[in-house]
Amino acid sequence: MAEPATFPADPAIPPRPARPPRPAISPTPAESTDPVNAAELSTGDLVTRITTQVSTLVRDELALARLELTQKGKKAGVGAGLFGGAGIAALYGVGALLTAAIAALALVLPVWASALVVAVVLFLAAGVVALLGKKNLSQATPAVPTEAVDGLKTDAQIVKEHAHR
Repeated sequence: MAEPATFPADPAIPPRPARPPRPAISPTPAESTDPVNAAELSTGDLVTRITTQVSTLVRDELALARLELTQKGKKAGVGAGLFGGAGIAALYGVGALLTAAIAALALVLPVWASALVVAVVLFLAAGVVALLGKKNLSQATPAVPTEAVDGLKTDAQIVKEHAHR
Protein backbone atom coordinates (compact mmCIF):
# COMPACT_ATOMS: atom_id res chain seq x y z
CA MET A 1 0.00 0.00 0.00
CA ALA A 2 1.07 3.59 -0.48
CA GLU A 3 2.59 5.42 2.46
CA PRO A 4 0.58 8.36 3.86
CA ALA A 5 1.43 11.77 2.43
CA THR A 6 3.61 13.97 4.61
CA PHE A 7 3.80 17.74 4.81
CA PRO A 8 6.96 19.67 5.73
CA ALA A 9 6.95 20.68 9.38
CA ASP A 10 6.85 24.34 10.34
CA PRO A 11 9.75 25.11 12.71
CA ALA A 12 7.56 27.58 14.64
CA ILE A 13 5.03 24.88 15.54
CA PRO A 14 6.08 22.13 17.96
CA PRO A 15 5.71 18.66 16.42
CA ARG A 16 2.92 16.34 17.52
CA PRO A 17 3.85 13.06 19.13
CA ALA A 18 4.20 10.42 16.43
CA ARG A 19 1.48 7.81 16.01
CA PRO A 20 2.55 4.23 16.57
CA PRO A 21 3.47 2.61 13.24
CA ARG A 22 0.95 0.32 11.62
CA PRO A 23 1.88 -3.34 11.77
CA ALA A 24 3.49 -4.58 8.58
CA ILE A 25 1.12 -6.77 6.60
CA SER A 26 2.43 -8.93 3.82
CA PRO A 27 0.58 -8.25 0.58
CA THR A 28 -2.13 -10.65 -0.41
CA PRO A 29 -2.27 -11.82 -4.01
CA ALA A 30 -4.81 -9.05 -4.71
CA GLU A 31 -2.36 -6.43 -3.37
CA SER A 32 0.74 -7.76 -5.08
CA THR A 33 2.73 -5.19 -7.03
CA ASP A 34 4.37 -7.82 -9.19
CA PRO A 35 3.21 -7.20 -12.80
CA VAL A 36 3.19 -10.90 -13.57
CA ASN A 37 0.88 -11.62 -10.64
CA ALA A 38 -1.24 -8.56 -11.47
CA ALA A 39 -1.86 -9.94 -14.98
CA GLU A 40 -3.07 -13.22 -13.50
CA LEU A 41 -5.56 -11.61 -11.09
CA SER A 42 -9.27 -11.93 -11.59
CA THR A 43 -11.46 -8.92 -12.30
CA GLY A 44 -12.87 -9.07 -8.77
CA ASP A 45 -9.36 -8.99 -7.30
CA LEU A 46 -8.41 -6.04 -9.52
CA VAL A 47 -11.55 -4.15 -8.49
CA THR A 48 -10.80 -4.86 -4.82
CA ARG A 49 -7.21 -3.72 -5.32
CA ILE A 50 -8.13 -0.44 -7.03
CA THR A 51 -10.86 0.26 -4.48
CA THR A 52 -8.37 -0.14 -1.64
CA GLN A 53 -5.77 2.01 -3.37
CA VAL A 54 -8.22 4.80 -4.21
CA SER A 55 -9.57 4.73 -0.66
CA THR A 56 -6.04 5.06 0.74
CA LEU A 57 -5.21 7.82 -1.72
CA VAL A 58 -8.31 9.84 -0.82
CA ARG A 59 -7.67 9.35 2.92
CA ASP A 60 -4.07 10.54 2.53
CA GLU A 61 -5.08 13.59 0.49
CA LEU A 62 -7.69 14.54 3.09
CA ALA A 63 -5.10 14.17 5.84
CA LEU A 64 -2.77 16.46 3.88
CA ALA A 65 -5.53 19.04 3.42
CA ARG A 66 -6.39 18.89 7.13
CA LEU A 67 -2.73 19.33 8.11
CA GLU A 68 -2.24 22.20 5.66
CA LEU A 69 -5.32 24.04 6.92
CA THR A 70 -4.30 23.47 10.54
CA GLN A 71 -0.86 24.96 9.91
CA LYS A 72 -2.33 27.92 8.04
CA GLY A 73 -4.86 28.46 10.82
CA LYS A 74 -2.15 28.48 13.48
CA LYS A 75 -0.08 30.99 11.52
CA ALA A 76 -3.14 33.17 10.97
CA GLY A 77 -3.94 33.04 14.71
CA VAL A 78 -0.43 34.11 15.70
CA GLY A 79 -0.46 36.87 13.08
CA ALA A 80 -3.84 38.13 14.28
CA GLY A 81 -2.62 38.20 17.89
CA LEU A 82 0.46 40.19 16.92
CA PHE A 83 -1.65 42.63 14.93
CA GLY A 84 -3.93 43.01 17.94
CA GLY A 85 -1.00 43.89 20.19
CA ALA A 86 0.30 46.38 17.64
CA GLY A 87 -3.16 47.91 17.39
CA ILE A 88 -3.36 48.49 21.15
CA ALA A 89 0.06 50.17 21.19
CA ALA A 90 -0.91 52.30 18.19
CA LEU A 91 -4.16 53.28 19.90
CA TYR A 92 -2.25 54.79 22.80
CA GLY A 93 0.03 56.61 20.37
CA VAL A 94 -2.93 58.00 18.44
CA GLY A 95 -4.48 59.21 21.70
CA ALA A 96 -1.31 61.12 22.54
CA LEU A 97 -1.17 62.65 19.06
CA LEU A 98 -4.82 63.69 19.20
CA THR A 99 -4.26 65.35 22.56
CA ALA A 100 -1.29 67.22 21.08
CA ALA A 101 -3.37 68.30 18.05
CA ILE A 102 -6.19 69.59 20.25
CA ALA A 103 -3.69 71.44 22.45
CA ALA A 104 -2.05 73.01 19.37
CA LEU A 105 -5.41 74.13 17.94
CA ALA A 106 -6.39 75.48 21.36
CA LEU A 107 -3.71 78.16 20.90
CA VAL A 108 -5.81 79.78 18.13
CA LEU A 109 -9.35 78.46 18.82
CA PRO A 110 -11.34 77.74 21.97
CA VAL A 111 -10.64 74.27 23.37
CA TRP A 112 -14.13 72.96 22.49
CA ALA A 113 -13.75 74.13 18.86
CA SER A 114 -10.32 72.57 18.48
CA ALA A 115 -11.64 69.25 19.86
CA LEU A 116 -14.57 69.43 17.40
CA VAL A 117 -12.26 70.04 14.41
CA VAL A 118 -10.08 67.08 15.37
CA ALA A 119 -13.15 64.83 15.82
CA VAL A 120 -14.53 65.73 12.36
CA VAL A 121 -11.18 64.98 10.74
CA LEU A 122 -11.09 61.63 12.55
CA PHE A 123 -14.60 60.69 11.39
CA LEU A 124 -13.70 61.53 7.78
CA ALA A 125 -10.56 59.39 7.98
CA ALA A 126 -12.57 56.53 9.53
CA GLY A 127 -15.09 56.69 6.66
CA VAL A 128 -12.36 56.50 4.03
CA VAL A 129 -10.65 53.57 5.78
CA ALA A 130 -14.00 51.74 6.15
CA LEU A 131 -14.72 52.08 2.42
CA LEU A 132 -11.24 50.78 1.53
CA GLY A 133 -11.71 47.86 3.93
CA LYS A 134 -15.07 46.98 2.39
CA LYS A 135 -13.53 47.02 -1.09
CA ASN A 136 -10.66 44.74 -0.04
CA LEU A 137 -12.97 42.30 1.76
CA SER A 138 -15.17 41.95 -1.32
CA GLN A 139 -12.08 40.98 -3.36
CA ALA A 140 -10.83 38.40 -0.85
CA THR A 141 -10.70 34.78 -1.89
CA PRO A 142 -11.58 31.90 0.47
CA ALA A 143 -8.82 29.93 2.15
CA VAL A 144 -8.17 26.81 0.10
CA PRO A 145 -5.66 24.04 0.78
CA THR A 146 -3.88 24.60 -2.54
CA GLU A 147 -1.30 21.83 -2.23
CA ALA A 148 -3.93 19.21 -1.41
CA VAL A 149 -6.16 20.37 -4.28
CA ASP A 150 -3.22 20.24 -6.69
CA GLY A 151 -2.36 16.76 -5.43
CA LEU A 152 -5.93 15.56 -6.00
CA LYS A 153 -5.93 16.99 -9.53
CA THR A 154 -2.64 15.25 -10.29
CA ASP A 155 -3.92 11.97 -8.85
CA ALA A 156 -7.14 12.21 -10.88
CA GLN A 157 -5.14 12.87 -14.06
CA ILE A 158 -2.93 9.85 -13.42
CA VAL A 159 -5.95 7.61 -12.80
CA LYS A 160 -7.57 8.83 -16.03
CA GLU A 161 -4.40 8.16 -18.01
CA HIS A 162 -4.08 4.64 -16.62
CA ALA A 163 -7.79 3.92 -17.12
CA HIS A 164 -7.46 4.47 -20.88
CA ARG A 165 -4.68 1.88 -21.24
